[in-house]
Amino acid sequence: MTSTKELQEQIDFPPLGDWALDPAHTVAGFVGRYLMVTKVFGKFKGVSGTIHIAEDPQESWVEVSLDTTSITTDHEDRDKHLKSPDFLDVENHPTIEFRSTGFEGAGEHWTVPGDLTIKGETRPITLDVEYHGVVSDPWGGRRVAFSAFTEINREDWGLTWNVALEAGGVLVGPKVRLEIETQGVLQADKE
Repeated sequence: MTSTKELQEQIDFPPLGDWALDPAHTVAGFVGRYLMVTKVFGKFKGVSGTIHIAEDPQESWVEVSLDTTSITTDHEDRDKHLKSPDFLDVENHPTIEFRSTGFEGAGEHWTVPGDLTIKGETRPITLDVEYHGVVSDPWGGRRVAFSAFTEINREDWGLTWNVALEAGGVLVGPKVRLEIETQGVLQADKE
């Protein structure tokens, strides 16, 4: 098995340590269908988490927490409905959590399986991840950038509210694409 140190030498793999997600440079978004044809875009403004890079890549992990009260689609009535018990029930479930359970890949493309918890229901998902590299910032810190995405069926997490359309189909599509653009800040240099 290739060690993280060998990966670092081959592909500018992130240095060992904990990388805190920078909320000013992290966007957790989603895309769903409305009336079967129109895409609706939204995001969570409150995002936190850590990317841990270990010597053994298989021991690396990611944790991400989304503040459900921060959900926005830039439409007040829709956002209120998404926060209600029909969907996220933010009063009883203030976060969505992701915790990785593995790590696979090389170069710029990785696969990160893990557990996604929405509204108290935990199910496995796999994130497709693109690694964009590490840079030094003007303040002497180090930053890493990633893009991650997956598609889920919201009904698997009990988000089943819907309205049947007279012409066929449903008001809200069951498939939701989740996308995260993130920048992490190295917390402790362990090279």
